[in-house]
Amino acid sequence: MLLGGLLLLALLLGGALVAGYLLVDIPPANAAATAQSNVYLYSDGSQLARDGEVNRVNVPLSQVPPTVQEAVLAAEDRDFHSERAVDPKAMVRAAWNTVTGKGKQSGSTITQQYVKNYYLGQEQTVNRKVKEFFIAIKLGREKSKDYILEGYLNTSYFGRNAYGIQAASQAYYGKDVGKLTTAEGAYLATLLNSPSAFDVIAHPRSRDRAVARWNYVLDGMVKKKWMTPAERTAATFPEPGRIRPASGLSGQRGYLVEAVKDYITEHKVLDDKTLAEGGYRITTTIDKRRQNAFADAVRTEMTDHLDPAARPADRLVRAGGASIDPATGNVVALYGGIDYTKQYVNNATRHDYQVASTFKPFVFAAAVENGSRTQDGRRITPNTVYNGDNKRPVVGGRIRFDPENEGQISYGNITVNTATDLSVNTVYAQMAVDVGGAAVKETAIALGIPENTPNFDPGPAIALGTMQASVLDMTQAYATLADHGRRVPYTLVEKITKDGDDIRLPDRAPHQAISREAADTTTSMLISVVDNGTGTAALAAGHPAAGKTGTAELDRSAWFAAYTPDLVTVVSMMGQDPDTGTLQSLYGALGERRIGGGGYPARIWAAYTKTALEASDPVDFDLDLQRGAAPPQQPDTPQPPPGSFSPDTPAPPTDGPPDGGRTDGGQTDGGRTPDGRTDGGQTTDGQTQGGQTNGGQDQGGQTQGGQTNGGQTTGGRTDGGQTQGGQTQGGQDQGGQTDGGQSTGGRSDGGQTQGGTGLRRRPPADYLE
Repeated sequence: MLLGGLLLLALLLGGALVAGYLLVDIPPANAAATAQSNVYLYSDGSQLARDGEVNRVNVPLSQVPPTVQEAVLAAEDRDFHSERAVDPKAMVRAAWNTVTGKGKQSGSTITQQYVKNYYLGQEQTVNRKVKEFFIAIKLGREKSKDYILEGYLNTSYFGRNAYGIQAASQAYYGKDVGKLTTAEGAYLATLLNSPSAFDVIAHPRSRDRAVARWNYVLDGMVKKKWMTPAERTAATFPEPGRIRPASGLSGQRGYLVEAVKDYITEHKVLDDKTLAEGGYRITTTIDKRRQNAFADAVRTEMTDHLDPAARPADRLVRAGGASIDPATGNVVALYGGIDYTKQYVNNATRHDYQVASTFKPFVFAAAVENGSRTQDGRRITPNTVYNGDNKRPVVGGRIRFDPENEGQISYGNITVNTATDLSVNTVYAQMAVDVGGAAVKETAIALGIPENTPNFDPGPAIALGTMQASVLDMTQAYATLADHGRRVPYTLVEKITKDGDDIRLPDRAPHQAISREAADTTTSMLISVVDNGTGTAALAAGHPAAGKTGTAELDRSAWFAAYTPDLVTVVSMMGQDPDTGTLQSLYGALGERRIGGGGYPARIWAAYTKTALEASDPVDFDLDLQRGAAPPQQPDTPQPPPGSFSPDTPAPPTDGPPDGGRTDGGQTDGGRTPDGRTDGGQTTDGQTQGGQTNGGQDQGGQTQGGQTNGGQTTGGRTDGGQTQGGQTQGGQDQGGQTDGGQSTGGRSDGGQTQGGTGLRRRPPADYLE
C-alpha cells in the first residue's frame, strides 16, 4: 500500500508537470518591458511630478564585453551555461530560508529572472511563481543560452531609471557598454542585487555594502577562472559619475520623489523593480503651501545672502530641512537642497553629518525616563546642579573623557536648565554617564532614531551628538517629544493606487515611546532655550516654541531642532565641497566667523514656521512635569518697583559689551521702557523675564501668584527676575548659596556655588551653539 501510494503520488506529480508544461505558453512581453511612468501628487491631489520616461536601449550580446557578461554571471548565476533553466534545489532552499527567518532569498536562475522581467512581473504570488517555473522550462528548451542572457541584460533594472546594460553604462559611466572595463562591469552587476541602495552617489551610507558586493563579484570571477588573481589584485573600485536627473525633477521635486521612493522601498511597500514598472499613482503627505514656504524661508534667510564670488566659503553652504505634524506623523514639507538637478544628494535624508547638541535633550529625557541620579545620589531634574567647568573630567565612566565647552568657557556650578540654555558640554557628558550610555541610546531609539545610525556609540561622547542621524530622523525624534512621548511613525505616503486598486501601506499605530513626564519635562527646558538661551531667534515665529541648537565638530554643520505644539521642524546647514563631495567647515560662510544653530538655521525655522502656521492661533504647551522639575515655592520677599533699584542693590553690570540686550553675566530683553520693561528682563504689566546675572547664571521659570523665578543676585541680593507679585525663587551668586533669592549666608535654591568657582558669565554669541 505504501509503495502504491508513492507511485500514485509520483504519477500525479508527473502528470501535473506535463499538464503545466503543455498549458502554459510563452506569453508576449509584459508592460514592464516598456514600463510606464509613476505619478506623484501633493496631499491636495495636485501633481507634484512624474518620474520621467523609461530609459532603455537594447543591444546585441556581441556588443557586451565578455568580462562584463562574466561579471553579471558571477553576481547572479555562476553556473548559468551548465545548469538547467530552473533549479528546484535552490528554490526549495530559498523558500526554507525565507520561512525560517533568514531573510528573503532568490532561488531563481537567470532564465527565471529573465522570464519575470520580460514576460511576467515582479509581484510575489504563487500563481506568478508557477507560471515562471513552466515558462522558464519551455524557454530553456526552445532558446539558446546566449538568447536568454542577451534578453536578461536588456531587461534588467539597474537604478537611475536605466533599463538594460547599455542604458546603465550611460547612466553611471557616460559611455557605451562596449567601452566598459571589467571593474565597471562588476559594479553594474552589483547593482542588480539592490539597484537604488547600492548607488554610492545617491546613498553614500551604503558604500561599504556596495563595495563588499563588488568584491564578491570579482572574487567569483577569480573562482570561475574568468579573471586572474593578478588582475583581481590590480582592480580598484570604479567611482560612478554623478546623477543626471530629468529636467522635470528640478527644484525640490526631485528630492521629494527620491525620498518617497526610498520610503516605499525601505518600508517594503514595493521593491525597486516593481516600483520601476510604473503605473502607480502616489499621493504624498507633502503640503504644497508649506513646502513652498520652506523653500522660500531658506531662500530669503540664507541663499539670497550667499556670494561665492566674494566669499569662497559660500560655495560650501548646503541646507536641509524636514517638517512633521506630530499628531499624524505626516511629513508636510521636506527641503533637500537648492535644486535636485544641481545638488542631487538629499540633505534632508543623508546620514553623514553629526547632529551635535540637538542630541542633548535625549540624554535628559533618558534621565527622567529611568529615574536616574547623579554620582552622589541626587535625582536628575532641571534644577539639579552640575559642575560646568571646561574640560572637567567625567566621573564614573570606564574611560577618561574631559570634553571642551564651546569657546573653552567654564561656568562653575549650574543647574541642568541653565546648562541646556547654554548648551554646556561638560554637564551633559557627565549626565550621560550618570544615566548610562546604553539607556541613553535606548531612549533615542524609542524616540525615533534608527538603531543602525552611523557612529551611534553609547560612550559618554554620545551626549555631544557625535552620531550621524538624518534631518528627517531627528524630526521624527523631536515629534515624539512634542506629542508628549507618543510616537507616531512618520510617513511620506498617504495613498498608492495602480489600475484603481489600493496598495497596502505599513501599519503606523502610535505607541507611548517614553513617559509623558519625561517628554514634557524635556520640553519645558527646551522652551527655556528659546525664551532665554541659544534659540531666541525662534521667537520671531510668533508662536510658543521649544527647541535646541547644535553646532558640530569643526563647524561642519549647524542645527536648529524645534517645535510648537502642532508642528515640528528641523533645519540644518551643512558644509560640503561641491567638487569633491567632502565635508567642510563653515568658517567664514555668509561673512560670519562662526555659523551656529541659533543663527541662520533658527531664522529659517522661524520664517518657515510663521508662514506654515499663519492660519492658526498660537497654542501654549500643556505639560505634565516630573516631580521636582518646577521651581520651589518661597515666602514673600520685598522687591523694588519695576524699572528701579533699591539703595543697597548695585546697578546691573556693564563691563561686557552690549549685544542686543546681552550683558556681562546676564541676558536682558530690552531694558527700561515705558510699559514696564526693566533691566534684568522684559515685562508686560510688571512681569519680567531674565535671570542671568553678574556673579552667576540663573535660570528660573514662570511664576504664579506672586513668585519670582530667577533673578539677579550679587552677594545674595536679587534684582530683576520674573515677577507676578513679589516672591523670588532661584538665583545664583558669588559667595555661596541663596535661598529663594534672599541671601542668608549665601544660600540659594536654584543651585549652589562653592566659593564662587568658575567664570560664570554668558559667553559671546560666537560661542553659543
